[in-house]
Amino acid sequence: MASEPRCHGVCDPAFERVREAFRANFADLDEVGAGVAVHLGGRQVVDLWGGFMDHARKQDWQQDTLVNTYSVGKGIAAILILALMARRQLDADAPVASAWPDFAAGGKGAITLRVLMAHQAGLPAFREALPNEALADWSRLTASLAAQEPWWSPGTAHGYHVNTYGFLVGEVARRAAGAVSFSDALREVVTGPRGAGFHVGLKPHENGRCAEVVGGGATVYDPELAQRMVVPPSSDAVADRMKLAAYFNPPAVAGLGVVNTDWWRSLQVPSTNGHATARGVARIYAASLDDTFVPRSLLEEAILPVSDGLDLILDRPTRFGLGFQLAQESRPIGQNPRAFGHFGYGGSLGFADPDAGLAFGYVMNRPGERWQSPRANALIKAVYESL
Repeated sequence: MASEPRCHGVCDPAFERVREAFRANFADLDEVGAGVAVHLGGRQVVDLWGGFMDHARKQDWQQDTLVNTYSVGKGIAAILILALMARRQLDADAPVASAWPDFAAGGKGAITLRVLMAHQAGLPAFREALPNEALADWSRLTASLAAQEPWWSPGTAHGYHVNTYGFLVGEVARRAAGAVSFSDALREVVTGPRGAGFHVGLKPHENGRCAEVVGGGATVYDPELAQRMVVPPSSDAVADRMKLAAYFNPPAVAGLGVVNTDWWRSLQVPSTNGHATARGVARIYAASLDDTFVPRSLLEEAILPVSDGLDLILDRPTRFGLGFQLAQESRPIGQNPRAFGHFGYGGSLGFADPDAGLAFGYVMNRPGERWQSPRANALIKAVYESL
């Protein structure tokens, strides 16, 4: 029989409600393993972790346990791009091709970095059918995206670039930083200076720190199941193919069936396979508020809506600034309308609230509801009640 989960860490007395909500997630909402961290005014006020790293609930979650955070990585990649903008190595309104010349192929020469970061570039999926082994070949993936034509006229609509966003923005960042890999650029510009535990492409010796993803993310890939998960067939065969490819080309690009393997953890899939602690996520978002990487004027620009309305991939309204998800009525981020960040599949979340001076990170290994997470919401509620 599995033992009862234990919770550890530090919590400012003013934020004791967060500790209570964290414990209640295990007791009442079937949390398996998780971490939550909060910074307020540049000071860490919460750093909690607990539960189990494994499905059998035998290995205790440790202070340095890493877990796959899925799309939380998109917000981290956005902060990297902003940091490079602050260094004047990138310009939001310059063509992507000015940093990545091959990208101009297929009629994409006029696409700006702003359009790319706001999911308006029309590149939410690879047109070329790719095998799983291509995921280990960054050059092959980015060359495929550079060569293809957009699925829609860039700038005229937006659709969530579920997995391609990381390769697109990541290649721009890599080139602008003069780095060998995206992982190197992220470490040199963002995570290293901040001492933040967020990694894209783990070394073999780090695999032992990784928690197992429990549930849906670990399910073996099945084409028929994938079709039902993404989109029932419609009268628009091209749109159907685009949506399916956004999630499952290559078949394992979203991590389905491979998320707990050493192979997956070694890859660089910035939109999907960043491995982190909650502490690392919160530190990076805290840095976005204190001028460490991003001047306040640039941050204010980055959190203005660029895309707002019906999403061609998700078939529901979404809002994006420069790479960040922005709050909307159906999916608030924090409790202030100017909060920005990014959710990950099943509830993980990193965000900052510039009006409250707040940064937040939550990671866990049992994904839950895809659009609203009761566990994340309970923690956020407790944070704001503590202010």
